[in-house]
Amino acid sequence: MRKTILAQFIIFSCTAIYFSAQAQIKQEVKMIENSLEPRVQVKGKLKKYNILDRMKFHKVPGVSIAVVRGGKIRWAKGYGIANTKTGKKVNANTLFQAGSISKPLAALAALKLVQEGKLSLDENVNQYLKGWKIPENKFTKNKKVTLRGLLTHSAGLTVHGFPGYAQNDRFPDIVTVLDGKGNTPPVRVNMEPGTRFSYSGGGYTIMEKVVEDITGMPLEKYMARCILNPLGMTNSTYAQPLPKKYHEQASAAYDREGKIIKGLWHNYPEQAAAGLWTTPTDLAKYCIAIQNILKGKKGGVLSQNMVKQMLKKHKNEWGLGPSLHWKGDSLIFEHGGKNEGFTNDMLAFAHRGDAFIVMTSGDNGGRLIREIRIALSRYYGWGVQSNKTVELVKLNENQLQGYVGKYKFSRKVRGKDYVIKIKVEKGQLLFYDLPIKKILPLEPLSKTGFIDLNNGNQLTFKKTANGSDYTLYLNKKYRFDKVK
Repeated sequence: MRKTILAQFIIFSCTAIYFSAQAQIKQEVKMIENSLEPRVQVKGKLKKYNILDRMKFHKVPGVSIAVVRGGKIRWAKGYGIANTKTGKKVNANTLFQAGSISKPLAALAALKLVQEGKLSLDENVNQYLKGWKIPENKFTKNKKVTLRGLLTHSAGLTVHGFPGYAQNDRFPDIVTVLDGKGNTPPVRVNMEPGTRFSYSGGGYTIMEKVVEDITGMPLEKYMARCILNPLGMTNSTYAQPLPKKYHEQASAAYDREGKIIKGLWHNYPEQAAAGLWTTPTDLAKYCIAIQNILKGKKGGVLSQNMVKQMLKKHKNEWGLGPSLHWKGDSLIFEHGGKNEGFTNDMLAFAHRGDAFIVMTSGDNGGRLIREIRIALSRYYGWGVQSNKTVELVKLNENQLQGYVGKYKFSRKVRGKDYVIKIKVEKGQLLFYDLPIKKILPLEPLSKTGFIDLNNGNQLTFKKTANGSDYTLYLNKKYRFDKVK
């Protein structure tokens, strides 16, 4: 009888503790999702917003978030609509295109092969490639492209990123992409390897071919068998185009106006660079795995020594896959991701056991992610994102009229003039970005300085040398000369 009572007491206590912890997490999430702040706050008018309100403001239909604390997933939650045609809602298991977050995960495949002695980080990768080689030129005469260079974006290669292919487009193979016969230029060496950082999705596409040629397996199969499944990432795939069995679970993609992309999403034959479909929860498992390996946990997808090499800073604070920031116990590994209609962010502390992942189904997702980062960083004391507070002044319409006119950027953009227009309407200065057809309201910081409160961009007007007119400077860096 006593044993029965004791057992019941233990069960009751454990249940009470569990529900108390769940209630605490629920309150924690509520505080965060109601504490979003814009990039710029106005002194005396500080505002906080609900995440759903900001999703509507930024025209982002769907968001999914996962937070890691102390080496465990603290919470994961979806917001909004995954498909506005069907009304299907986002949940923690909704798949999003990871964009360039595909790269640090795909890098694990190459690093695993290095660990197994099948690849070297510092040998000419042409010795591993079959049926296609990196064309030699004057830049490769003294230095060759290496796997280390590919993973750290220092191999001197072209093609920054990929636009993807619409559903009715011909889906090219990897060699077609590398030779520039798809919808992007050929991937070629255009500077001496190892000389400087130059972000290259093209480089990761070469890495993908190296992995496939060495393993004899398509990337999606090798990743599933040797990386994703061992990490417990069961809601993830590199298969492109996305197999039909995943369609019901996948979010549609949305443009800057919140309109659904034709065909629901684009496809990416450049799988290592941009082809991963996943969830924040699955990416959290990747972050936790790396953190655990660093702590000395055995049996991971990589050894502790290999992970330490992965997190060693190269040019532009880049590791063998992820971007790196800070150092010591505060070391961060992270990566952003942008595909057509998807924008994402992943950040993890290497030694603290904390991380967060935000995935959005919108081209405007970056603005929303910044606000979510501010809320998360402030609540958990991470110090990874903050906003700024400005004090505005009052100017009358006569003071603003002198700035009205057309201004041309001091250099050509893709061979063309970039012209903007400054106007005054109802006592407010407006920035007409003519090439992208955007009208941005400007608020006065001083008689000559203005700010766009939505994106933080600042404009400064300076008198020309003869004092007859103004030159406009965007963020104190880009000069626009008045032309009319």
